[in-house]
Amino acid sequence: MKDLEDVANAAEDASNSRAFVIAARAGFAVSGLLHLLIGVIAVRLALGDSQDADQGGAMAQLAAQPAGVVLLWAGAVACLALGLWQLSEVIFGYRRVAVRRRLGKKLAAAGQGIVFFVLAIGFASFGLGNRKESSESTSDATAQVMSMPFGPMLLLLVGAGIAITGVVFVIRGLLKSFTKQIVLPASKALRRGTLILGVLGYMAKGVALFLVGLLVIVATLQSDPEESTGLDGALKSLREQPFGDLALIFIGVGLGCYGLFLIAKSRVAKMD
Repeated sequence: MKDLEDVANAAEDASNSRAFVIAARAGFAVSGLLHLLIGVIAVRLALGDSQDADQGGAMAQLAAQPAGVVLLWAGAVACLALGLWQLSEVIFGYRRVAVRRRLGKKLAAAGQGIVFFVLAIGFASFGLGNRKESSESTSDATAQVMSMPFGPMLLLLVGAGIAITGVVFVIRGLLKSFTKQIVLPASKALRRGTLILGVLGYMAKGVALFLVGLLVIVATLQSDPEESTGLDGALKSLREQPFGDLALIFIGVGLGCYGLFLIAKSRVAKMD
């Protein structure tokens, strides 16, 4: 037991080390850069462009830059570090939080950890030269799950979960509850700017997630996996609706705001 305790203490100390926390904070900045690029692509979609408005499209833009491979692998390392930090929160964190709230906090940290592990895998995949379009990957994955026993039911639950997460993001933005995760700057102007970026960003991110979840549900009910094309398909479908261009611009600007908020969060997030 003592050996296990020593290992656990060593792991906790490592997760709190300055170098590890700095690397983990960089994960927020990397995610912010991706959202910023997706926001720019979404605005371009509204103006008639046809790029992939999702993480794959944003990563492709990074890959096309000078030293793009270096950027991709740096992103992979940063997201992996943040995923591991979230995992450490699941294991060691929230000891001072009331028991009735602790499980929810740990589940949220686990969910965030999975998101950043997936991002790290995406960066590494692009770094290795695997550039398959995200919409194709999403459709393929949907088709595979749909063919499994109870697959359609699972997809409906996944779609509902994504849509509900979108609603939660919108509510967080409206209520400014995201401020619980950060230390607001002392400067009044910076504090106001951070709040504006957070509110607009969370609302736009929520709308985008809701649309993705809705597409998954529609694809499942119609037994057509081609309808499930992720964020890129959701935004391109929105463009075809009345006033879709204006909605796309709002979402694009909002995702850009969310990206800038995440970049700011890399400095002001509560990670001590």
